Amino acid sequence: MEKRGNKVVKLDIPELVELLNKALADEWLAYYQYWVGSKIVKGLMKDAVVAELIEHANDELRHADMLVGRIMQLDGTPVLDPNDWPKLTNCGYEVPSDPAVKAILAQNIKGEQCAIGVYEKLVNLTKDKDPITYQMVLEIMKDEIEHEDDLQALLEDLE
Repeated sequence: MEKRGNKVVKLDIPELVELLNKALADEWLAYYQYWVGSKIVKGLMKDAVVAELIEHANDELRHADMLVGRIMQLDGTPVLDPNDWPKLTNCGYEVPSDPAVKAILAQNIKGEQCAIGVYEKLVNLTKDKDPITYQMVLEIMKDEIEHEDDLQALLEDLE
């Protein structure tokens, strides 16, 4: 039986699920980048940076959970194999080979700026066509913008 909730979606649902899975791959890679960065970062204001990175990692994990929930509501299948994350990602994964605070912050700012662009496209795609996904991606985009601001502020404090 077809879900009544899916009838409110005025988009190609399989295409939307594909885009949400790409965002899901981004969130998992962002989670790992924040988490591993919090373990290796070195330098001035390290403790403040570690706290921020851990907070952001937790947010990225929450975003992944939100995306999986919506994918399942749309009768889609979330990415099941972590080996597919690098193939699906919009934003990629940059190995934090330089543990310096400034390098880690710059790397994560770049990731947030990419994520903002991804969610901006999803907001524009779903506006007036899928109110549930629209609200979800708007909330995620708000978090990503806040992350960028937080990281920029830490970087400015160092300079």
